[in-house]
Amino acid sequence: MKPKDLYQKAIEKWGEKAQMQMAVEECAELIQALMKYGREINGVDKYKVMQEIADVEIMMEQLREIFGNGDIDNFKRLKLERLERLL
Repeated sequence: MKPKDLYQKAIEKWGEKAQMQMAVEECAELIQALMKYGREINGVDKYKVMQEIADVEIMMEQLREIFGNGDIDNFKRLKLERLERLL
């Protein structure tokens, strides 16, 4: 099954609100892993951080399905243009 189909099935099974909440939780786990990695706390290595990044990316793709890819792409383009100007 294609990832996009999986994202849609997850949204259909658990609902948009639940997937939005899950996205928040996954972002929080990434934040926690990055903080611990930055402080070199035992048990958090780069592989743990990479796992959390993967979880967040999966949830971000589901949020794209919920909120609409086109508008997100437009905002992303504008923000990348701004970043380019700053650099």
